[in-house]
Amino acid sequence: MRNSNVMTAPPQPYREPLRATLARTLTTAAILGAGLTWVFRSGIRNWPIATLLALWPVLGGHWVEIFFLNGLRPKLPAERRIQVIARIATWFVGGCVLMAGMHLTAVALGRTPRWPAWWIGGVAFIGIELVVHLVLSVLGRDSFYNGRG
Repeated sequence: MRNSNVMTAPPQPYREPLRATLARTLTTAAILGAGLTWVFRSGIRNWPIATLLALWPVLGGHWVEIFFLNGLRPKLPAERRIQVIARIATWFVGGCVLMAGMHLTAVALGRTPRWPAWWIGGVAFIGIELVVHLVLSVLGRDSFYNGRG
């Protein structure tokens, strides 16, 4: 009987062509930017700014995940519980950093958003990643939930 708490094979490094990463993340950020300008009724003129801000969690989030998959995960014990805790902690810290980047970008563009509590970005990013990985799992792809992604 296999112990479900231990990964059976060492994880393979995640590889994806940069062109595919950029195509996916830029498209996603543009769609999110359009959605945000529509929801907040801020007008099409704000779409580029909303898209730029959306790049932080979309493209930046991709690199947070790559850091975990290729940098941190291979150095951790294979025990599933350790991997899960480390991944969620990575998402939390990464989300806080990404939100700080979004805030500083908005300020640099002349916007003055209210700075939310420091931990909001971390919690939000964990939620985003859990939803993204749920979609991957439903599609039968490697994900956080099945321990292969």
